[in-house]
Amino acid sequence: MTQPKRVYLAGPEVFFPATEHHTIVTEKKRILRELGWEGVDPLDTELEFGDTESPQQRGFRIYNANRELMDSCDAMIANLTPFRGISADPGTVFEVGYMIGQGKPAIGYSLNPLTYRHRAGNRTHDDLGHAIEDFGLADNLMIECGIVESGGQLFVAEHRSELEFFDAELFEKCARALEN
Repeated sequence: MTQPKRVYLAGPEVFFPATEHHTIVTEKKRILRELGWEGVDPLDTELEFGDTESPQQRGFRIYNANRELMDSCDAMIANLTPFRGISADPGTVFEVGYMIGQGKPAIGYSLNPLTYRHRAGNRTHDDLGHAIEDFGLADNLMIECGIVESGGQLFVAEHRSELEFFDAELFEKCARALEN
């Protein structure tokens, strides 16, 4: 029997309370397992921190552990629902770029049906006079175009979900897109 392909699960869920994180990740892994894939969460590391480590040292250890996890994966699914602002979580965006840079397919999803421009106030310039991009995309063009160029796709909910950051049906669409 062949080993299932590994899928890195990027998203802001790592910042959620432990119970909520666990519930969401368990469901994502279940969906992937049913399709013959293995889901890999950023918290699937064996990191233990000593009392003498600084916050910066801990941060670098987490970064390196997550890079190792991404290196061990064949593809990714990224939750790009806006988090703490009008755009996706910046750590998740980095992970998308990292995986794309390795030539691995990235699939993304957003549970916010509004375009980036609409979330930015649907105007041409912000209060400082800086241009707001208007390409009709779900987020900054570098994110969505990079995903598509990787062979992936960005799925956007047609309406707001009951849960702000997870929808099993939309996630399953992402997982099925990996089969293509």
